[in-house]
Amino acid sequence: MQKRLTTRDTILYTLLTLMVILLVLVMYQIDRQWNKLNEMGVAVSEQAKDVQGVRSSVSSLQSSFNDVVASASKTCVSSGVPLATKALEEQTSDASFTAATNNNSDLEVPAAFQRAYQASQKSDYSQGDWKVNSFSSTIKTITPLVSSDAYASDIQQNVLESLLIRDPETLEWSGLIAKDWTVSEDGLTITFNLHDNVRFSDGVPLTAEDVAFTYSFIMNESIKAPGERAFYEKIESVTAVSPYQVKFVYKEPYFQALGTAGGLSILAKHFYKEYMDKGEEFNESKGLLLGSGPYRLADPKSWTSDQGAIELVRNTRYWGAVSPSFDKLVWKVIQNDSARLTTYRNGDIDLYSARPVEYDKLLKDEQVKEKSQNFEYMSPVAGYSYIAWNQKAGKEKTKFADERVRQAMTYLTDRDLIIRDIYRGYAEVAISPFSPRSKQHDPELIARQANVGKAKALLKEVGYEDRNNDGLLEDENGKAFSFKLTYFQGNDDTKRLVLLLKDMFAKAGVELIPDPTEWSVMLERLDQKNFDAIALAWTSGLETDVYQMFHSSQTKTNGNNFINYESDALDGLIDQARVIVDEVKRMAVWKKAEAVFYKEQPYTFLVRRKSLVFIDKRIKNLELTNTGLNQDIHPFEIYVPKSEQKYQQ
Repeated sequence: MQKRLTTRDTILYTLLTLMVILLVLVMYQIDRQWNKLNEMGVAVSEQAKDVQGVRSSVSSLQSSFNDVVASASKTCVSSGVPLATKALEEQTSDASFTAATNNNSDLEVPAAFQRAYQASQKSDYSQGDWKVNSFSSTIKTITPLVSSDAYASDIQQNVLESLLIRDPETLEWSGLIAKDWTVSEDGLTITFNLHDNVRFSDGVPLTAEDVAFTYSFIMNESIKAPGERAFYEKIESVTAVSPYQVKFVYKEPYFQALGTAGGLSILAKHFYKEYMDKGEEFNESKGLLLGSGPYRLADPKSWTSDQGAIELVRNTRYWGAVSPSFDKLVWKVIQNDSARLTTYRNGDIDLYSARPVEYDKLLKDEQVKEKSQNFEYMSPVAGYSYIAWNQKAGKEKTKFADERVRQAMTYLTDRDLIIRDIYRGYAEVAISPFSPRSKQHDPELIARQANVGKAKALLKEVGYEDRNNDGLLEDENGKAFSFKLTYFQGNDDTKRLVLLLKDMFAKAGVELIPDPTEWSVMLERLDQKNFDAIALAWTSGLETDVYQMFHSSQTKTNGNNFINYESDALDGLIDQARVIVDEVKRMAVWKKAEAVFYKEQPYTFLVRRKSLVFIDKRIKNLELTNTGLNQDIHPFEIYVPKSEQKYQQ
């Protein structure tokens, strides 16, 4: 017999539920307060170091002053002015002159900061406010080296700095942490002289020891960074010659020697050295991030992926000629495309990267037009999307190990249709890893057109036919040609792409099984090489070194050749191109390598798409450069005028 609830029972259950809810809220609030206390503790500790540093500097100056006075009293007086006083006047005059020229003369501002300095001179320029962006997926880790996605890189580039930086207009290298450098006649030795005023965000000076340590840390085999190590394998040694001079010595010539050495993101030795012997702890970390850049984590050890957002605060100790304009950079995780657009409409994020399918409508949307400035461009370093075919499952070769199968899959992929239906014409066919705007690309190479007949003929050569008239191809053992395509589940355009591919492949009797996956799980499966085929994208560069993605030596665990692709022909060309310093001769070799990519199709290269970006009008000084939109490269070139700021620190 059932017992009915009385009014008293209902009240008790309601009170109990309310108590549980209150308890959860209290625990959440305590957790937030605990994180805040941690951040305050870090800040207080660093301020104490700053105070101690000031005291030491004052003591040193007082001691120097006393020495000068004592020396002057033993010598003479020139023109009626004590030498000590004269020396002090000269030092003060020099300091005043330097300060004046830094504030008023472009000539005294280092090249790396010229653009930011010009922005700071605009009549409506003001510091303050927040820049709020969004990510479409959660981030597993923002710890350098062990992070492997573009989102983590976006965060790190605001915190970590390198010796050199590319000029966004001339594309030449200019000094950042390095004030100058020399290259030996044989190109094997590069010596950098560092600025002596660079400090990490916790106040500790950055020296040549930090540069040498960074190289050693990367090359430590216990650190899970084989893809990063691949970039630096040609370096024989990195040595701190003096506190502010560091020397890179290469084993052999390398076409990207200067960029590789100069582009090294400098890690703080005092912060990261404890992990040199604790590789596993470092590899599992989520937010160990400290650098000398314009922004910093409030607590460089506290961030975890369950916080839902990433916040970087202004580095108040920033050493550069120009201070960052925003008080805070924020990235919110908004996995749904529609929700991201709604959030932009509501003014809760400042940038929206439009899907091609909605872009034309948004250009006519009055609400979006009123609040936005929009940019449509194909970056010279635009990456490419692709389907990667895994060629080994454990030690066994897969069906995709045969290049004829991979060629057939490309023939089945109608990229013109994909560009028309998915990208609405705002994309171009990708033929290889090399951009059509790069000197690496051979313009005589024409992309394969979709051809079901050629695809079926190639598959028949391999042994795939429809043996039982069920519409599916089978091998000689009667096993159907079926595979899972793994892809990120949070992107609507990718979902539509996979369904389109499924229909394309079905025309030849090939069964594609969609395998939607969370981003963090995808990264794990890449490390484990646990997939049949996977849809992804690579970022690109002005000249792309494909060694880490396609050289057979990089099929190692956690390496970026995660499809187990091995090609003697491509290996030889990559090895040859990388040691040729002469650009004309090197490009001839890269074009031969591109012909191998075209023939062997390790990936089915899909498209390079345009950036279709809407940005809040209150953000000023946005500008397209030869490397893309300046806000992607130097966020402190842009700002919000005081009258339009809406966030307070």
